[in-house]
Formats: sequence, structure tokens, C-alpha cells
Amino acid sequence: MDATNAMAPIPRSSSSRWLLAAAALFLAVAPAAAQSLTGDWSGHIALPGQELGVVVHLVDEAAGLRGTIDIPAQDAEALPLQAFRRDGQKLEFAIAGVPGAPTFRGDVTADAIAGTFTQGGQKFPFTLARAAAAAAKQQQALADVGTWLDATRAMFDVPGCAAIVVKGNEVVATFASGQRDVDAKEAVGPDTLFAIGSSTKAFTTALLAMLVDDGKLDWDQPVRRWLPEFALADAVVGERLTPRDLVTHRSGMPRHDLVWYGATFDRAEMVARLRHLPLNRDLRTDFQYNNLMYLTAGHLAERVGGSPWEDQVRARILQPLGMARTNFDVSAMQRDADHARAYRKTDGVVKAIPYRDIASIGPAGSINSSVREMAAWVSLQLQHGRFGERKLLSPSTADDLHVVRMAEGSPSRGDDGDVVDVGYALGWFVDVYRGHRRVHHGGNIDGFSALVALLPDAGYGFVVLTNLDGTPLPDVVVRQLSDRVLGLEPRDFRSLMKRKLDAGAEQAKSGEKEAASLRRTGTQPSRALDDYVGSYEHPGYGSMRILRAGDGLRVDLHGLACDLEHWHHDVFACKKGGGEEAMAGTKLQFLLDFDGEVEAVRAVLEASVPPIVFQRGPDPRLRDAKFLAQLAGQYALDTAMATIALQGERLVLTLPGQRHELEPSRGLTLQLRGLSGYRVEFLLDDKGAPTGLRVHQPEGVFAAKKKS
Repeated sequence: MDATNAMAPIPRSSSSRWLLAAAALFLAVAPAAAQSLTGDWSGHIALPGQELGVVVHLVDEAAGLRGTIDIPAQDAEALPLQAFRRDGQKLEFAIAGVPGAPTFRGDVTADAIAGTFTQGGQKFPFTLARAAAAAAKQQQALADVGTWLDATRAMFDVPGCAAIVVKGNEVVATFASGQRDVDAKEAVGPDTLFAIGSSTKAFTTALLAMLVDDGKLDWDQPVRRWLPEFALADAVVGERLTPRDLVTHRSGMPRHDLVWYGATFDRAEMVARLRHLPLNRDLRTDFQYNNLMYLTAGHLAERVGGSPWEDQVRARILQPLGMARTNFDVSAMQRDADHARAYRKTDGVVKAIPYRDIASIGPAGSINSSVREMAAWVSLQLQHGRFGERKLLSPSTADDLHVVRMAEGSPSRGDDGDVVDVGYALGWFVDVYRGHRRVHHGGNIDGFSALVALLPDAGYGFVVLTNLDGTPLPDVVVRQLSDRVLGLEPRDFRSLMKRKLDAGAEQAKSGEKEAASLRRTGTQPSRALDDYVGSYEHPGYGSMRILRAGDGLRVDLHGLACDLEHWHHDVFACKKGGGEEAMAGTKLQFLLDFDGEVEAVRAVLEASVPPIVFQRGPDPRLRDAKFLAQLAGQYALDTAMATIALQGERLVLTLPGQRHELEPSRGLTLQLRGLSGYRVEFLLDDKGAPTGLRVHQPEGVFAAKKKS
């Protein structure tokens, strides 16, 4: 366990730009007895529904007090303070020339200033504390977090965890617990690389915002303005959808995650497949989390910015922030000497799993980083688009990223009543945590869970990274850290989440039993297993192959493979533990045509739309010229001789007075070109040699043997 609580600076801007809101800020300070007030003071004005953070810089000299105030949320720096009045421990202050005659009246103690801020007749509580005293209090509040984290990580069976606390432009504390590699007994540190998963999405929206600042992109113009090939199943939605719609999960399309998960399609091809995926909602009516829309947003950035998403994020975000080791794919992460292995808990046992390469859908979740490097990213968010002397985003554009654009539904409280959900901004969720506005985004991908969270009004940010997927530990840690830095009484959220996990495991077992009870016993497949073997295609999801595997069948959905067990009738189910976990429990139903031949397979791959139907495609051997040559020859029908000839790359059927070109249909069946309901099916022996054929037509089916 490593815990570092020393303040570490992140470069601070010296810009004097400021923007004063209608509820502007003020401050007054007065001396506590003879004690000097020279130094930095930090605190807030308690406005309705939020805390407006301020920093005051004071110089106490013989001629009196002078000083300045910073209000980061309003991009205001070094505003001069005027008209100080002292009367013992009583203080007054005003800022001249600001609407509403703002004033401060209050009291000074050794390390605190507290009173009332008045503007335009409205009064608000105003508190300040000496920066040094606040820092000391902060360190005291975090003093035993290391011990707490060790115990909490063990409670949730997480191999390793790293966390960092940022205040404005400074690292307040780092924590590391457990192991990045259990077998090698290598410890996690603040520089260990983890996959951050969907926390990547905020990087994509930041890049889009930079293109907006450049004047190259407009949040509210149709995507087709820059991607004319973009289309959805609902043509009207496809024409109207905007970049803002892409990144706020309001497209009307459900997740369809198995389109990209495990697939090797490039980004352009995945965008092209979107038009074949069913929608289930109208545009901008319902929140539906969607990784494919973020893929599209990244592809849009590539088109507008003129270079790959990765190159733009690296040049415009990572390099200016000094995030030199942060990368975009698991191969690059593994080349780094300090990286975490991926782990998953299955049936109560934590085991290492292979890394999942999701580079193709990178804009939705492929970034790998450390808490130390992510601190700069958090500071950029807290400092309204500024890092050090550099302005990466205009303040208005940066703040717009945190404005809710889509409600998640009716506002609701979290598991313990401490969180009120608000909605989704641009790459960030927004809620209220124990009365404090919170901006955050988690990330889950094979073997890793992450959470990046901001308390913008208090000036704090947190990053928690772990090497176990599906764990609530990042949320538990962020809540604990938030309670401590805000001076709130910590809640025992970890026990609640542990009970929820245990209850969820029991519920899953119950669900499996209920599903098994619906299984029809005593049934058999309607066809021999070999008859189900083949390639099945869907224009959106791609290729599904059914293979023989020992005495049974195996499914492979563009790389997601799993052994099948017969469930009932013509339904088969992916075995739990029989391969790809994402497919476990998925049921496949084979569909027969009027002749009893297998023509399609359907599966529930997205619960909110009807089953996805994959049409059986041609046998791959029909693309092999040598195999086609074997099929050529004469076939004896009862009353005539049929001739199959290979002409170029196409088979041709000749009957007395007739000639028909054949087009691959499904399996070893070929359609007579231009004739509906007429097809030829080739029959093979157990060595794959042709023995005959069947001619299917509306009047019946006619068999023919191949002449030697």
C-alpha cells in the first residue's frame, strides 16, 4: 500500500481574464486582533443550489490590507479588492463598480473568515480558510485513507487499485493498494497503467469541442453535413441527427454492443453498418447509452480534423497535459513496464483474463492511463479548459461540456439516498451528491473498472482505477474521498454495495433456475446437427458461423465463440463457461423454410428490439474454383439429363432447351438467376465429393444422380 499526501503542483495560469456573473463575488477581510492576514485564503460563497469557489490573496501591511480574488468558475483571476474596514475582529469589504453593490461583512479568527456576502439585496453565507490551514485539515481528513482502502479493496476481492485526489491545479494525495500482477506479486503504484474504459468518452467530446472552437464543427448541425454517407434505419432520424445527439445518448438506437464487441470492422465499416440496426425510440426522447454513437463521433472528428482520432487526441490533449505514457490500445499498454493485468471474478473466483483489444471503437473507450497522468486531465476540467499557461478550450466551451443535455429519466435517488441523478452532459454524467454538484464518468471493459469524478464547485476531482471488471469499488472510493474532503460525516456505503453484490449473485442464480424451468424436456432437433452448420449473415452484425465441435455445435459471432447445447426443439443455448462470456446464455433459434431446410438463425442480441435474424449464406466452398470444377458434370434426372458447367467463376445449368446461370444462395444451394422459387442443391458424400443434386421448384423437388 502506497499513500502520498504531500501537495504536488500542477502548473497554474497567470491569466487575468475574468467573467463576473450576475451574482458576482466579493469579499471582505479584516484582521483578527493583531494577527497578520497575509497569505492565501480559499473558500466559497453558498449560492442557491451550489457553492461558488473563491481564492483570496491578501497582503497585510502598515498601510492596510490589499488583495485580489480569483473565482475559477467564472474564469476570473486577480480581481482587485477595495475599501477594507476593520473593527477588531469585524470586517467589511466591497468591490467597487460591480452591479448590485456587493459587500462582505463578517468575523475573522486565526485561520478563518466567515460572514455574509450581500449583492442586490440578496444575502449569502461566505466562508474562507487559510490555505495552509485548509491543506492541513485536508491532509488530516485523508490521513487513514490508505488503511481504509486496503480493507475495502480486499472486501470486494479487487487485485489492485490506484486513486488520486486533485484540488484545482494541485495533487492533494495519491493512494495505491494491492497488486497489478497477482502471479508476479507486483504492486500497484500511482504510475501503473490501467484501462479507463468509457471514461474515454470525455476525451472524445473534448476533441469535438476543440473543433467547435476552431469553427470547423457545429454541435447542432446534421452529422450528414460532414459524413454524407451516414444513415440510420429510420431515414428521417439519420438526416436530422447532430453531433450533440451522438454524444448525449439520445439517438433512438439501443446499445447493439455485440456489433463491435470482438469485431474487427474498421470505423468506417461500423458506421456503414448502422443503417441496418433497428431503432426503438424517437430521436431525443429517451436516454439510451450507446457506444456506437461515440464511435461515430470519433469518426466524425477524423473526417473534420483530417487525421485519426488517436493522433488528434494525442496532439491536442495528451501532449499539452504531459500525459506521455497514456495510450490507446492494449498492445501499447503491455509494452509499458508498469501496467496492470486484467482480472475477472467468475463464480466467486478472481482469475486473470486476456486483454480485450477495442481499438476499433477507441473513441468510446480505448484509453489506458495512470492516476498520476489523469490528474492533469482532471485539472483541465476544474480549471475550465486551461492547463498552466495554455488554454486548450475556451472557458464557455469547456463549461458547456458539463451542462446536462439529456435527462436519464425522472430524477431519482441512488441506493443510499445520497445521490440525485440529473442527466447526461457531453461525455459526462451529472448528479447531486449530498448537496454537491458532481460531474463524472465511469468505465468498464474486460478486466478493468474506473471512475473519474469532479466536484466542480468545491474544486475537487478524483480518479480511481482498478484491474477487476464490474466492481463497484471505484464508486465506493470516490464517495469516501468526497465525504472526507468536503468535511461530511462519512457513510458506510461499502457495506451497502457489498450486500447488493451478494444479493445480485443470488438473484442471478434464481434467474438461471427460472430460465431452466421453461426448457421443454424430451425434444430433439428437427435436423441432423450437420444441417445447421454454415455461415449466416446480418448486414449490421456481420457473420455468424455455426461449426461442429466434437459431438455438438459451436457458434462464432465475428470472433465471439461459445459451445452450444441443445435447449429444446430447434433452439440451442451458449454454455456457461463454454467460451466467450459475453455470449453465455444466449439462445439461438434455427428457422426452416417450407422444405424443412435451415434458412436462418435468430438470436436476442439486443433485448429492446426483436431478435436479430441472420440469413444463411452460401457455403464458402462455392467461392473456390477447384470445388466448383468438382461439381461440374452430368446429372441424370428421371426424364432428362442436366448438365452443370463452370463458365468463368459461375456455374451454369443446362436442360433440354434451357440454360440458367446459378447464383449461390445458402449452403450448397444455388438460385436460378431471375427465377423465384427455383434452385439447385448439391449433395456430397462423407468425403465431400458430389454424388447428386436436387432441383427445387414450385411443382416439387426432383433428384438427380451424378454420372461418373
